[in-house]
Amino acid sequence: MNKFGDLIRFKREEQEMLLRHLSAELDIDTAMLSKIERGEKTAKREHIQTLAKLFKLDYNELFSLWLADQVFQLVENEEQALRALKIAEKELKSITMKKD
Repeated sequence: MNKFGDLIRFKREEQEMLLRHLSAELDIDTAMLSKIERGEKTAKREHIQTLAKLFKLDYNELFSLWLADQVFQLVENEEQALRALKIAEKELKSITMKKD
């Protein structure tokens, strides 16, 4: 799963932006950006705001993709991944309901 990187590559190519131009905006080297787009490395949290502004994307949507990719990478090879995610979802819902 690499929804975040796929979207960044799509938007960059859609705007005909070169890797070197976007990497300069993010203050990272082109190799790192290429790895982020391929899902081999994770973008830093602070890059999300910059990317959202550059590509006119909703920050919360982009952040959700970024976070989902990280969660997936954490559990993808775990036999009990779905069970663990269901437990975590239940806990998150419980916390959210308490806040309301």
